[in-house]
Amino acid sequence: MAINEETVRQVAKLAKLEIEEESVHAFTKEMDSIIEMVEQLEGLDTEGIEGTYHGLQQHNVWREDKAEKGTDREELFKNVKTRKDGFIEVPEMFENGGSEA
Repeated sequence: MAINEETVRQVAKLAKLEIEEESVHAFTKEMDSIIEMVEQLEGLDTEGIEGTYHGLQQHNVWREDKAEKGTDREELFKNVKTRKDGFIEVPEMFENGGSEA
């Protein structure tokens, strides 16, 4: 399928692209070579060939999700200067509660 300059103009119009008139010839040659490559690929016999979805072989590297006992809460709070209601208390960073942020 040969691409002509009128086809390039029509595709540009459909894609809402502005192509300068002096560039139409260059785009025509580029589009024609792309279509040519696609037509070559269509001619390949791919019957029985599994699809390649990634360039590298992938496998699941996730571990099994199991619940484990965490660090004791009191142990975590040993180095905390002040705490309130089971949380670490820190100084205010914003006046008015930071509602203006």
